[in-house]
Amino acid sequence: MRYKLFGRTGLRVSELSLGTMTFGEDWGWGAGPEACRQILHTYFDAGGNFIDTANHYTNGSAERILGELCKGRRDELVIATKYTLNGRPADPNGGGNHRKSMARALEASLERLGTDYVDIYWVHAWDFLTPVEEVLRGLDDLVRQGKVLYVGISDAPAWVVSRANAIADLRGWSAFAGIQIQYSLIERTSERELLPMARELDLAVTPWSPLGGGVLTGKYNKGAGAAGSRFAEGEWGKAFLTERNLSIAAEVLSIAEQLGASPSQVALSWVRQQPGVVIPILGARKVSQLEDNIGCLEVTLEAEQLQRLDAASKIELGFPYDFLGSPGIRSVVYGETLDRIDDHRGACPFIE
Repeated sequence: MRYKLFGRTGLRVSELSLGTMTFGEDWGWGAGPEACRQILHTYFDAGGNFIDTANHYTNGSAERILGELCKGRRDELVIATKYTLNGRPADPNGGGNHRKSMARALEASLERLGTDYVDIYWVHAWDFLTPVEEVLRGLDDLVRQGKVLYVGISDAPAWVVSRANAIADLRGWSAFAGIQIQYSLIERTSERELLPMARELDLAVTPWSPLGGGVLTGKYNKGAGAAGSRFAEGEWGKAFLTERNLSIAAEVLSIAEQLGASPSQVALSWVRQQPGVVIPILGARKVSQLEDNIGCLEVTLEAEQLQRLDAASKIELGFPYDFLGSPGIRSVVYGETLDRIDDHRGACPFIE
């Protein structure tokens, strides 16, 4: 395991993060405490130090299990948790981005984790109701109190993140150092705004569901687990199990066979080889799944393989990118010189 700087900070985090949504059996499909211990120690043995959790995961069990299993090595670890999701559905202030939700959620998380600070505190989802200044000042107060070391934001529009960091920089408040997004070969729409923004602002990117809800493991192409599975029959599964996505998974399978790797390793390697600081979040219910996923560190896709995967999963960037990238507009903006310009910042998407 190698380590990356967490965005524009000096914090060193492992190149793969361990997600804990599977820690606890409260939701009917997670892992029990002993399986969690084995998963966690397998990750530690591989050199991992970056653990992702949230106050809402398995109704708080994920944090409790994690806190118990991390006793004695807390300061070796980078523990990230989140707030926003509502744990008291009848209470309008039981969740959200506002200061009351933030403060009470953090105190409860610290108690469950058995620690007096978290390394990274994420806004879990943007609620569109709380003023960005309230969120930023509230998070900055937690940093100044020593309860939080760094802050990040998950599942939010790029315009919210960029505006927030501009305000934080101008006012001397703690700015977001990372974003958490859904990103995989079958969900690439973050390439329109979020990923270019992250590279421009030097934000770490921690993609969730990098295996597309399991579709990119290839098991649904082979029929395994498809018929009668809760995933396939549920609303979430139906959104993933499309003809397009299964076609992408088939290309992943083909390349995996060519490399002698697993489909999961190929799909994770594609995510890892994207530009910027990209740290996939691994989720596992069994040690064997985690071991296979960690094996992606031994897989490097060649240019031809990356091109095949890009072609199979290509999306339309839409306006203004497709407009600005059209031959006619490129010619009037850049004249005849675009192919002779070296863009050392990598900011122009039309320079190869």
